[in-house]
Amino acid sequence: MTRREFLKKAFLGAGLLLTNCSAWGRERGRDRSGPLPISADNPSIAFTRRRCCGCGLCRGFCADVKGVFGRAVPARADACTYCGQCTKFCPERAITERYSYEAVNRAIAAPDRIVVATTAPAIRVALGEMYGMAPGTDVEGRIVGALRGIGVDHVVDATFAADLTVMEEASELLQRIRTAGPLPMFTSCCPAWIRFARLFYPRLLPNLSTVKSPLLMQGALIKTHFAQRMGIDPARITTVALTPCTAKKAEILMQGMNSAGLSHGAPAMRDVDFALTCREIAYLLNLHRVDFPRSAAAPYSPLMGTGSGAGMIFGNSGGVMEASLRTAFRLLNDRDPPAGFFNLTPVRGPGNVRRATVDMGARSLNVAVVHGTGGARGFLDEVQRGTSGYDFIEFMACSGGCVGGGGQPIPANPALAMRLRTETLFRRDEGKPVRMSHDNPQITAIYRDFLGEPMGARAMELLHTYHD
Repeated sequence: MTRREFLKKAFLGAGLLLTNCSAWGRERGRDRSGPLPISADNPSIAFTRRRCCGCGLCRGFCADVKGVFGRAVPARADACTYCGQCTKFCPERAITERYSYEAVNRAIAAPDRIVVATTAPAIRVALGEMYGMAPGTDVEGRIVGALRGIGVDHVVDATFAADLTVMEEASELLQRIRTAGPLPMFTSCCPAWIRFARLFYPRLLPNLSTVKSPLLMQGALIKTHFAQRMGIDPARITTVALTPCTAKKAEILMQGMNSAGLSHGAPAMRDVDFALTCREIAYLLNLHRVDFPRSAAAPYSPLMGTGSGAGMIFGNSGGVMEASLRTAFRLLNDRDPPAGFFNLTPVRGPGNVRRATVDMGARSLNVAVVHGTGGARGFLDEVQRGTSGYDFIEFMACSGGCVGGGGQPIPANPALAMRLRTETLFRRDEGKPVRMSHDNPQITAIYRDFLGEPMGARAMELLHTYHD
């Protein structure tokens, strides 16, 4: 199939209407004039004017649901959080992610490049939908096998880096509590949330954790620890993040996301060279005519290829909070948390804002889990006024968390797909022999052999950044 034929089949299979989108827009009561004004230099989103029918669905969704378009932004700022949800509401595919998969394919073909791919938790429960498989189907092994089959040299697992995120984030939270640092502390895994805060809530930037997202942590470690252990010149490595997110394309270009390069005296070297959406993974595999449903499963690289159940649930709204609290309890009490921490019901569920007070043994923590930007403005206003009383807040820009990311396949029944994707990740956590990040043997080893201790000098150099 050509790419156009593949896209048409994929989106028709997902139930997306590709024709008569003007009528579709009118049926939904959208009275908007034209599309979103997407900048030509937007690092995540691309607009093809000749395909646009002017229905205004993208504009209405961004304004009414995401709470972004039409709001005042700083001078010369692009009013876009890069979340990519507009790409899922454009029936004519006039708005898409900014494609990188052909550049990745060239890197795979280049004999002098070593391509190392990192897979996020959320894509393994969604990629199958691009091939007609049921939402929530776990295709982890098939992804690794297919990538190795087209020439990717190494495939590592972002759940390993998610465990690192937990170690650093839980340590940072407790340090802030002990030293009266800026509280509440917000999670910093979601680049669209960071962008939203920069545009609309800059006073909250000191409250964001300094911890990088798992995929960016992994990139920094691939070009340092991994390269050293594998005997590879880091200058030859091309790192590719496989992600449910379009905002990752902007995140990899952010200031501070070249820490590996700085450590090598080569500041132009980026920690992650390319970020592909879940949809782009399918386009890349289609270039090689991969029959994905029949792909043979393969294991991850032995190095940086093992994560805990806590790392697995990073793909779900509430998962980062739940994973971090498991380890924070251990750090506070020097013992494992009680059974309730492995199904922390108050921070799970569909609510836009979920609040809980969690008994941490040595003390209680007031926490909140938020997903979706449009419905969170009142909550953020409360936090900004200093009247919220929270200690720790997880914030994800996309509804449902990463499983609902802007780069995910577009399902016929979004609510069902989100539920099934979420349930599969929680089941994976339940079935893991190791369910806490600090018990992951590979995490113990990398701190012992390379990083030192959480929040130590090398960890701060490679795994942290600052949001100013």
